[in-house]
Amino acid sequence: MNSLERVNAVLDHRIPDRVPVGLHNFLMACAMAKSDLSVVLRSGEMLAEVQLAAWREFGHDLIMHENGVCAEAEAMGCGILYQPDLPPHVEQRVVHSFSDVDKLSVPDPEKMFPLNEMLKATRILVRETRGEVFVMGRADQGPMALALALCGPENFLTAIMEPHHRPKVLQLMDICSKTNIAYGKAQKRAGAHGSSLGSVGLSLISPRVFDDLEGPRVKAFCDAMRREGLRSFVHSCGNETRLIENLIGTGADCLELDPLTDPKTLKEKMNRRVSVLGMLDSTHILPCGSDDAIKSHTLEIMSQMAPNGEFILGPGCALTAAVPPAAIHTIMECAKSYGRYAPDGSLPELIKV
Repeated sequence: MNSLERVNAVLDHRIPDRVPVGLHNFLMACAMAKSDLSVVLRSGEMLAEVQLAAWREFGHDLIMHENGVCAEAEAMGCGILYQPDLPPHVEQRVVHSFSDVDKLSVPDPEKMFPLNEMLKATRILVRETRGEVFVMGRADQGPMALALALCGPENFLTAIMEPHHRPKVLQLMDICSKTNIAYGKAQKRAGAHGSSLGSVGLSLISPRVFDDLEGPRVKAFCDAMRREGLRSFVHSCGNETRLIENLIGTGADCLELDPLTDPKTLKEKMNRRVSVLGMLDSTHILPCGSDDAIKSHTLEIMSQMAPNGEFILGPGCALTAAVPPAAIHTIMECAKSYGRYAPDGSLPELIKV
């Protein structure tokens, strides 16, 4: 199998030849190239160049590209602070009162910066990998995370609890959802094989609020991507063990989760309804662990998540600039040496460890 076939097998709930690897690595890729983030993250050509350099170095199966978590917010009018060595963040929100929601519109991804640059990167990545690697053009933040960026977190989270704000809250959420879908469709036109949303999870909201506001609009994104023939991924940071069923209910092809979510519970609940990407600790182990520690951690995650397929090995959250390339080489070696599947979905070499 080539990389694209391997990832698609996982998403189709089939057994691939080995465990595929996906890297959420835009920060690390820039660091490897010794690049100025404030320049690279605003250029489609440069962002594609650093991602391709990382792919040629590691040979991972799934390229996950983005320029941070502010692309749609910037396209909708927020002021973004770009810095040479830190991820960008919203510096000036665009919704100062809920009457400003009436002024918002869905940006055209082909024309509005920086979405147009991200689409340019997608086209380059697909062309240069010759259709043999799964390219994920991320659709940035999900509807609630985008609303938080547009309004300011404290303003939006307060408003969702106040009944008189509900009409404007729903209006804002729907605009954000339409923006996600428009950008995801544009990624498909650019050649991407999948797209991803960053969902707001239990670190900020309850399962009830998720089901009320976030979940239906994430589901709308996943449904729209499926109609386009594009794979849908949903990212959610933190311990989402109590939210697993809600996330599966969005209809996503794949959930991007980190090791704070209980692997045993997750594996039990997947049950051929969803695949999972992630579970490696990108905060503590990958940046500073020894080679033996990283190998041990990787094999443990593989033993918990990889049997019977439906799993893409990778970091649960974005790799920081502090992660050394040697850590990724160790992960790739684990996948290649111990991640080979037997026809029954078992991993004979991993069992021997």
